Amino acid sequence: MNVIVESTLKTLQKSQILLDNLSNEQLCDASVPPYHSSIGTHIRHILDFYDCILNVNSENQIDLTARSRNKAVEADCCCARDYLNFIIDKLNTIVFNIADNVIVIDDLGLGKIAIPYTYGALLAQANSHTIHHYAIINYIFDSLGIVLNDSDFGYNPTTPKQVTLK
Repeated sequence: MNVIVESTLKTLQKSQILLDNLSNEQLCDASVPPYHSSIGTHIRHILDFYDCILNVNSENQIDLTARSRNKAVEADCCCARDYLNFIIDKLNTIVFNIADNVIVIDDLGLGKIAIPYTYGALLAQANSHTIHHYAIINYIFDSLGIVLNDSDFGYNPTTPKQVTLK
């Protein structure tokens, strides 16, 4: 398995642990200032990002602005787990070369633009994006008094192992 996909799956496993240990009420609690976003909105956003990546069109384009934004994922742990498992299943079966080019459509603040990427670069960005949202979720956990026994949730710990992409 490709190291980028393997890293992505390892990172997404933290969502599984999170969803297995939260109530629906905790998932959708948006009481924490200053942004009043819920854990569920962050989980849904993470999964939507991967869903876009896995939906390359016939013109070899991936539109990161075409997120589904399914509100049920934000409020129901079971629905969120189903979405997570769908993404994990697709990642486990995807066949691509990480060096292959793809055109990514995104809005960087001035409207949609087309950006050349490789699949590897896009998946690496998605993994970092996920960890970034885990950091925000960790802040929400702390504010709500929720304890997740995971010492590296919300950041990418340094490891002595160096991995080289092939």
